[in-house]
Amino acid sequence: MLTGRVHKKFVYDRRMDLLSSYFANIIKPGSKILDVGCGDGKIDSMIMEKADVNIEGIDILVRGETYVPVKKFDGRVIPYSDNSFDTVIIIDVLHHTDDPKELLGEIKRVAKRNIIIKDHTANGFMARSILQFMDYVGNAHYGVRLPYNYMREKEWEKIFQELSLNAGKWEKILHLYPMPWGLIFDRKLHFIVDLQK
Repeated sequence: MLTGRVHKKFVYDRRMDLLSSYFANIIKPGSKILDVGCGDGKIDSMIMEKADVNIEGIDILVRGETYVPVKKFDGRVIPYSDNSFDTVIIIDVLHHTDDPKELLGEIKRVAKRNIIIKDHTANGFMARSILQFMDYVGNAHYGVRLPYNYMREKEWEKIFQELSLNAGKWEKILHLYPMPWGLIFDRKLHFIVDLQK
């Protein structure tokens, strides 16, 4: 697929490098980390190259080859006991769920210290259509479920408040795409937030 090849060449590697740097700069050294919905774990391996941390993952679809240990889970109940990890990270996953608050509550249960989320906000002109296009190009070929469950910033804030999670560092402009594509695909469609328990 042409769009997939273009995405890989101009977006994927840049996105992985930038996101792994963002996470490496937030995560406390020496942390034991769980990545919920980790895919193949490549971004986790890049974070570990940049920070002294240990990461393992869980995913609904466990791929044949992964960069970190990955355990299968049902998408709802995380197969670990309370406070099993210092930090839990979740990158572009919550909008793939029917109930982001339910999964985030489960994530809170297994996180001892904090939760770091990278996801999307459906704010602005044609935001939902653009996010759906990006999601399809980046995920459809992996067989990832695409319910396109995007929320506005105020909806995210409400969930965090209801779960008693305090937003610390909140990056709203990530510059994941090179110009001129950033004018369409960056804007304020992405965020990273560090939630403290």
